[in-house]
Amino acid sequence: MNCEDEREALVSQLQTRENLSPETAAALRAVPRHEFVDEPRQDSAYEDRPLPIGNGQTISAPHMVAIMTDLLELQPGMRVLEIGTGCGYHAAVTAEIVGPEHVYSVEYEPELADQARETLEQMGYGGISVRTGDGREGWPEHAPFDRVYLTCAASEFPSAVADQVRTGGVVLGPIGSHRQTLVRGKKRSDGSLDREKHGGVRFVPLR
Repeated sequence: MNCEDEREALVSQLQTRENLSPETAAALRAVPRHEFVDEPRQDSAYEDRPLPIGNGQTISAPHMVAIMTDLLELQPGMRVLEIGTGCGYHAAVTAEIVGPEHVYSVEYEPELADQARETLEQMGYGGISVRTGDGREGWPEHAPFDRVYLTCAASEFPSAVADQVRTGGVVLGPIGSHRQTLVRGKKRSDGSLDREKHGGVRFVPLR
C-alpha cells in the first residue's frame, strides 16, 4: 500500500474504534503523518504507535492525537495553544480544524522547533506560530485561548497556562508523574477548572 492508502486504513480503523467526530477524522486524513518523521521511520508512520523524533521526544500515537482532538471539541476560528510542538504533526491536525493562523505552539528544544517550523511551512501550515521557550509559561501575548492542550505530562496544569484559558474554555493534557491520566478541565467563571478524567496515558514529561 502507498502512504495515502495506509493513512485511510488507519483513520477508518480509528473512526470505528474511537467513534471519532467527522471533523477529527477529516483532519487526520488530511495531514500526511509520514512527512513529520525521519525518512527511515516513514514506513512505520501509519502504525498506531508513538515514534521517536529525536532529542528524547516522540510523535504521539495517532489514536491519542485523535482522542485529544475530539475531547477539545475544536471549531473553526478558535484560538488554540499547544504546549510541546515536537515535530509539528499534532499542531497540523489542530490547524486543519481551526485554521493555521489560530494555532500557537511552544517547544522547549530549539532544534525541534526549527525543524517543526520548516516541515509545517513545507506542508502548507506556515501560518502556525511556533516559538522556542518554557511551555509552563504558555504564550501570554496571544491569550486568552479558547483551547489549550499539553503533548507532554505535567504533575499539574501549569498555573500560567491555566490562567491563559478564557472562561468557558478547555485545557487538556496528561497529568501525573509516574501514573498519568488524561484530564480535561473546563474553565469556570471563578477561574477554577471543572475536571474530567479520560483514562490512563503515557507521555514524555514536560521539560
